[in-house]
Amino acid sequence: MFQELRNRYPQFIYDHFTVTETTEQWCVTYTFIIEELTFQPRITILKKDVTNAKIDKKYLNYLFFQYGLFDLMNYYKLTCSPKIVIKPMYISMEQTEFLKKILYNGLGEYFYKNDIDLSYEEFLNFEVIAEPKYQLPVLDGEYSGNLIPVGGGKDSIVTLELLKADQKENKLLMLERNLYPKNKAGYESIAIAGYQETDIVIFRNDLDLQLLELNKKGYLNGHIPFSACLSMASIIMAYLTNKKYIVLSNEASANEGNNEQLNINHQYSKSYEYEKDFRNYTSKYLNSQIEYFSLLRCWNEYQIVQEFLKHKKYLKVFRSCNRGTKQNIWCNHCSKCLYVYIMLYPHLAEQELQQIFDHDLLNDPSLESEFWGLVMEDEIKPFECVGTKLEINYSLQQALKRKQGPFPYLLELYHKKNQPKIPKNIVEDYLNKEHFIPKRYLRLVENQNER
Repeated sequence: MFQELRNRYPQFIYDHFTVTETTEQWCVTYTFIIEELTFQPRITILKKDVTNAKIDKKYLNYLFFQYGLFDLMNYYKLTCSPKIVIKPMYISMEQTEFLKKILYNGLGEYFYKNDIDLSYEEFLNFEVIAEPKYQLPVLDGEYSGNLIPVGGGKDSIVTLELLKADQKENKLLMLERNLYPKNKAGYESIAIAGYQETDIVIFRNDLDLQLLELNKKGYLNGHIPFSACLSMASIIMAYLTNKKYIVLSNEASANEGNNEQLNINHQYSKSYEYEKDFRNYTSKYLNSQIEYFSLLRCWNEYQIVQEFLKHKKYLKVFRSCNRGTKQNIWCNHCSKCLYVYIMLYPHLAEQELQQIFDHDLLNDPSLESEFWGLVMEDEIKPFECVGTKLEINYSLQQALKRKQGPFPYLLELYHKKNQPKIPKNIVEDYLNKEHFIPKRYLRLVENQNER
């Protein structure tokens, strides 16, 4: 099917975008074309969230154009066309290489699941129609404070708590989409952290629902590097709110792929490599005064869990399950739910775990396949945002030490495997030095073990 679609649809066209401005909002409609198929997704930004009094409209339109370069991957994946044509504005060869790298690395799981085998060279070419007329303006606004994307999981909650001293200078970014209801876990986390509704800014992205119908008809589907879209959205919102820092909550564990031989990382757009590339792209082509970094890059997932558990007031509201997003629940049937359960298991009482999940996941034989995928080196790690196998094994070994038998079904299976013991210092004293954390924030994470 892949080759048939690629032959039938030789090019994907980013045709144009239209900005409609009212007294209340900006609404940007994008037009993407794949032969007879036309898609018109839309983004909406409310002006009540804007604090920048010196908006350059031409520059804002340029940022809107740039968002389309990231959003197009939602539709490009339907056919995996060998060429992308860019019509609305000019981008350089360096920019097209940046976009190609995002697509190639970020679609690794999509390639795997759709049985696509393409080298980087044969994968994709760009054709840019527009002439290089637009020049970035000198942006003389005063940028200060933090823009913090919040998803409702433990990672962004830890960032909220670490930056509590800067609360008056923080704005919290929420992404809303037409396919999903309001992010209840995110909003409840924000409220518990002590923020008001006026501290929240919203970036709404409405997908063209033709996607769903075409997927049913056999067009290609799969995971895209969604955090790349979020990174571009955050640049737009940081500009509109005069924020100096975009503070992500991505950890060192996101650098580990799902399988070394296949070179796939489900979390590519949360990795250090992507962060480095996007920072370079931002400084050259977007806004050199806005700095994009992850506050938690020093830490692994195990350490983040320890920090999260210092704030048990969030236990009832945090959510990380993708399957359960629409209902704001833990589905209790996926590898993400099982992973979070394992990481919490050694540190919480059974009653506390029951209140969160309402299910004993380690005592569920139906999750055995997911369990070994999380644990065993010769298994492909599940395509979810989960920690490293080293951390998961360490957490299970901690569970064997701290919990009295008889062990639940999956933990008993693990106990019989007699996995090599992992030294405490490798996990609990870990400190990743590959990061872009500004000095003023580094003290918050470098001394984690001493706090």
